[in-house]
Amino acid sequence: MDITFDKNEKTQGVIKISVNRADFQPGVDQKIKEYSKTANIKGFRQGKVPPGMIRKMYGNALIVEEINKLVSDKLNTYLKESDTQFLGEPLPSETDQEFDWENQDSFEFKYEIGFAEPFEIKVDKKLKLDKHFIKVDDKVIDETIENLQRQFGEMENPDTTSEKDTVYGTIKSKDGSIDQEINIDLRDLEKGALKKFTGVKIGTEVEVDPKKSFKHENALKNQLRLDDEEYKKLKKLTFTVEAINHYKLAPVDQELFDKTFGKDTVKDEAGFRDRVKEIVSQNYEGESEQFFDHQVREKLTENAKINLPDEFLKKWLIKTNENITPELMELEYTSYAKELKWSLIRNEIVKNNDIKVEHEDVINEAKELIKKQFAGSGIGSQMDDQLDTFANNYLQGENGENYMKVFNQVQSKKVLDYIKGEITVKEKTVSLDEFRKL
Repeated sequence: MDITFDKNEKTQGVIKISVNRADFQPGVDQKIKEYSKTANIKGFRQGKVPPGMIRKMYGNALIVEEINKLVSDKLNTYLKESDTQFLGEPLPSETDQEFDWENQDSFEFKYEIGFAEPFEIKVDKKLKLDKHFIKVDDKVIDETIENLQRQFGEMENPDTTSEKDTVYGTIKSKDGSIDQEINIDLRDLEKGALKKFTGVKIGTEVEVDPKKSFKHENALKNQLRLDDEEYKKLKKLTFTVEAINHYKLAPVDQELFDKTFGKDTVKDEAGFRDRVKEIVSQNYEGESEQFFDHQVREKLTENAKINLPDEFLKKWLIKTNENITPELMELEYTSYAKELKWSLIRNEIVKNNDIKVEHEDVINEAKELIKKQFAGSGIGSQMDDQLDTFANNYLQGENGENYMKVFNQVQSKKVLDYIKGEITVKEKTVSLDEFRKL
């Protein structure tokens, strides 16, 4: 029984497994003996069925079963022990010939497979990144308070837009590649675009320039689910206003204080602003850290120059996920490929630097996730005694998938912490508007 791997492309190849009769016949003969002792066949006493009868009735099925077992075991062992970084799972070749199971003495099975070539990842002081902290000034506080006023105020649906409304409708491109429903918060628009959208009625078509209309491109890019390169290729779009949401702001009074932070937690506007600033500072600190982690991942992925077997992976994902169509794959693949590249980089750094994740790390991370989940419910501080039970129950759920999900989160954090300790980081303080444009 032989196995070979032919690299027919830079990141794709074919695994071939040859099986001869000498490999599978002993297993088939053993099964025939076992069947002859237990089979119930009319005309024969149990345990007295001639092996020849069993061979005639079940021979081909037993051959197929034994060969499948041998091939599967050989393939799995090869994938585990190989130094090659295989990606996805082997796909049976669609060009396999029909087999004569009874008379043929040798069989060859072919599997398409993708792999990643070895790559170099450098993590040292030569890698320089800016880390941006958001300055929480009066403008940020005013904007946050206005958002709270909108949240706890009343919503109206006028026929004509005003400057701080949110409009809902359909946005389209001339070539038909973009045609979907989105929301546009008019506060996200630049002055020129805001003028076009102000004072218009339901049913009006408004031209949108993706490059010039928005203060920060994510306001549109994220809704269209486009990556940076796809977004850069966008030309002018047409938005049809189908609904208008106008927010009548709630007054800044005790009722707003109570709705935001709980009854009598804040007594006056000055205390309200201080509390808002404290919460916003904490949130923006987390947002800044998340964005920096994103920058680290993007930079390392760019530097590593990892080639993926794109065509194979697309084919494999479509074949193994019944809900993924070729059209959806084209939309989602870029994000999938980025995540896969980061996973390869993470594994390489873990291997090269002996980064370990202990079971206790996973338990503690699960506890923190549960605490955050209940943070706004008012019972978070009352559940400390039950955290271990909650964490263990969660980690045992979904047939171990939850455990691996949390394990990977912990591993990613440890890898990012390692990277950030090795590279050169320059801290910068920026305004909220500047941060949004990064």
